[in-house]
Amino acid sequence: MSAVPHYKAASQKYSFPTIGFWRPFGAGARRAPMTDRKPLMPKATAVWLVENTSLTFDQIAELCGLHPLEVKGIADGDVAQGIKGLDPIANGQLTREEIVRAEKNTGHKLALAEPKVNLPQAAAPKKGHRYTPVSRRHVRPHAVLWLLRNHPELKDSQIVRLVGTTKPTIQQVRDRSHWDSPNLVPQDPVTLGLCTQIDLDAEVKKSARRVERSAKGLPPEGEEGGEGTLLPTEQTTAPAPYATIVQPKVEEKREETAAEEEARVFAKLKELSGAKDEAKEE
Repeated sequence: MSAVPHYKAASQKYSFPTIGFWRPFGAGARRAPMTDRKPLMPKATAVWLVENTSLTFDQIAELCGLHPLEVKGIADGDVAQGIKGLDPIANGQLTREEIVRAEKNTGHKLALAEPKVNLPQAAAPKKGHRYTPVSRRHVRPHAVLWLLRNHPELKDSQIVRLVGTTKPTIQQVRDRSHWDSPNLVPQDPVTLGLCTQIDLDAEVKKSARRVERSAKGLPPEGEEGGEGTLLPTEQTTAPAPYATIVQPKVEEKREETAAEEEARVFAKLKELSGAKDEAKEE
């Protein structure tokens, strides 16, 4: 493997004028399609491949996700100055056989070696506070004034989520104590680019549900008796009550009165006399 860069295969595809920008010529002018997997430190890898292999600019560009002209600039010393080359063979990203195969066939696309250790996928970043560009921060009070006039049912926390402002600023706009209050003009936050129409509609619907529940006398969502409510701490942390065994009630026998005893005797005699009469008839 030669230590001197070999540019013959790639220089035939380009025509570089002495004045002005580089202008690609021929089929090699198209940017090589990028693959999903790229080597670590692609520019440093490209520097090493340019210095130590005879690969074409297109092959290096496609592997590292760079433009062929950028690889040409690395070879000329105009790009990636001071970057030390990173050997992809030593760190196991490429094999020597793959590089030799690509040097023999200029149309061969380099493929990275399979990693020995499968790294877990990075978790998706959590959605934080809404970021407002510096160029749009001065229009936030105008959007707050529009929301206060057109949607007074919105809470301050909802306006904060939509516009990205603070509660003291909302209060100052509401009571007209803001430093720029005379110049404030109500403007739709959607047209200002501070929020999307979907986010605004979602907050308005949420406020409408809250107003509807309060009109029916129901507690708001998230409060006692509402939907998705947690039990109070006193109930969850209180010790469990002990079960008490209830004994069955025993009916107390009371003494019969004379009248009740006489009635019971006459009823018994009547039963006996009725049974004798039935036996005689048979």
